Amino acid sequence: MRRIATLPLAGLFASLLLGGFIGTALAEKPDGQRIDYQVGDETFSGYLASAPDEARGTVLIIHDWDGLTDYERQRADMLAAQGYDAFAIDLYGKGNRPVETDARKAETARLYDDRERMRRLTQAGLEEARRQGVAQPTVVMGYCFGGAVVLEMARSGQAEDVRGFATFHGGLDTPEGQAYSADTPPILIAHGGADTSIGMSDVATLAEELEAAGTPYEIEIYSGAPHAFTVIGSDRYQARADEKSWAAFHALLDEVL
Repeated sequence: MRRIATLPLAGLFASLLLGGFIGTALAEKPDGQRIDYQVGDETFSGYLASAPDEARGTVLIIHDWDGLTDYERQRADMLAAQGYDAFAIDLYGKGNRPVETDARKAETARLYDDRERMRRLTQAGLEEARRQGVAQPTVVMGYCFGGAVVLEMARSGQAEDVRGFATFHGGLDTPEGQAYSADTPPILIAHGGADTSIGMSDVATLAEELEAAGTPYEIEIYSGAPHAFTVIGSDRYQARADEKSWAAFHALLDEVL
């Protein structure tokens, strides 16, 4: 899986089919269930969407810098409809969904500055999902800030029975003292070629690190796609990149679950 890839023709046709599904699914009201859970003396509020029949596996979803919102809930519903259990975790705490840019920056900085807390809360979300009875084999995915958390978990090696990781327009930096390993499950990195927040030099640096470590990975780069290209309804949304990255993610799910 170690390559910088472009989507094959079959994947392109699949993405075209998925495109209509994405637009329809994200227009609907989420219909899973809110799950409140404790981590120490703090309360968090996740979201569970269950596959209608026996699940092929579980997808753990990590939210963007605005916290767990309908966006992640709707993505969870989409995955449930496609045969997976999906649990969107909460890293900020129940009721903490920052709206202002400065508040969002403060919440992410709190976790970037305390990586142990970041890992602990993510692991607690995974454990809560499994207490709820989801299928054990898991893929962890996240958007923007959530993508950076995904890579934090990939480097940590702490999560049991995680079969793969996926980050969509996420932060790519590796903190000093951390590293990937050959034992890390496969990683999918979906990145916008026009992303001015996370540049192509960051992508190249990550690829070099993964190559040196022998970590299995794929990097998908979508021309003209800006940062946050999957966020439907925003001025940064690019349907083509969203559809292709969603198809690439399903290829990962097919491979590891």
